[in-house]
Amino acid sequence: MRTLLLLIPLALAACTPGSGVSRNQPYGVDPRGEAVDGLMVGHRLMEAKQPELALKAYLRAAGEEGITTDVLSAIGSANLALGRLGQAEQILRRAVEQDNSSVPALNNLGVVLMERGNFGEARIYFQQAFALDSGQTDSIRENLKLAIARSESAVYDPSQEEEGGFRLVRQEKGKYVLLTQL
Repeated sequence: MRTLLLLIPLALAACTPGSGVSRNQPYGVDPRGEAVDGLMVGHRLMEAKQPELALKAYLRAAGEEGITTDVLSAIGSANLALGRLGQAEQILRRAVEQDNSSVPALNNLGVVLMERGNFGEARIYFQQAFALDSGQTDSIRENLKLAIARSESAVYDPSQEEEGGFRLVRQEKGKYVLLTQL
């Protein structure tokens, strides 16, 4: 009985707020330890094909570091991976406005524009990214090649008439209509 009476104050002391253990703290987390960089966590999650979790990590990084070009570019790429093209385009345009020499932001904005069918504008951003990168990144080079090919093929080609693509029809004196079979 005496031992029990001695243990009660020790047990109560362990539960006091000054002991370093919080009720809201997850088990096994050291509150005095350093947090892992949100951008690094997000990049690893993107590599693991987890864009939703990566977006959360990037947003945490925005809260910790502020809205930097790197953070905006990362958030935009996560939105792109999630198929949120409108959001990705807005965020990546903002990143490019902050720093027009950010190669990842330029490249990712080009990818978004390609997905949205804006091949000419995408080509411009890929060219800027390619020039700033000095042509060292293969993916940027491939993106630029694809944008050039698609932007040049978007121009009217008379050979498409034979393929059932476009047909130019004269309606009246000086007026023409471009028809297609969809």
